Amino acid sequence: MIEALPKLVILLFSIVVHEVAHGYVALRQGDPTARDAGRLTLNLFPHVDLFGTILLPGFLLLTGSSFLFGWAKPVPVDPRYFRNPVRGMALVGLAGPAVNIALAVAAAIVIRIVVGANINIGGAVATMLMYAVGINIVLATFNMVPIPPLDGSRVILPFLPREAALAYRQLEPYGFLIIFGLMYIGFFRYVIGPVYGIVVRLLLGG
Repeated sequence: MIEALPKLVILLFSIVVHEVAHGYVALRQGDPTARDAGRLTLNLFPHVDLFGTILLPGFLLLTGSSFLFGWAKPVPVDPRYFRNPVRGMALVGLAGPAVNIALAVAAAIVIRIVVGANINIGGAVATMLMYAVGINIVLATFNMVPIPPLDGSRVILPFLPREAALAYRQLEPYGFLIIFGLMYIGFFRYVIGPVYGIVVRLLLGG
């Protein structure tokens, strides 16, 4: 379990930054809800979701899952503040996965610089950087799956016809049931796995 702690640290940091990004983009569009709720902070505790932040990652670590992911308590967003609520929510939704990709790219750049310069940074630091690449790719890919309430569902809404968008929104109360059902049948392994492999090769080569 001690060996899994670096993974958990990277995961928790990454999901907190993910949620802060949602709140920050909402704030930039005029919505102060997340800021006023004290959620624009890197302090873990305001973001903790019992299942998504603690139980699920702990279960995946204990069972030796090849993929580690989770989520934090969603930041509150009020689209009534946005000039264009649908477009605004799409930008808010995109912000979380985008910042995860940015973290993965930043970690990969450091790895490439270190390897290219033949710098010895120590095994622990190198391992943490590799975890930062992998975990953030998984988080971004998972969250971009277009199943409400995942971020991907917000991103595609502006591209749907009105009637289709209204019907699509009706899925949200059942979203987590759909997600857990797909997890049970291994759907995400077949979606995230190939994307993970492609992105890792693009970032790190090989």
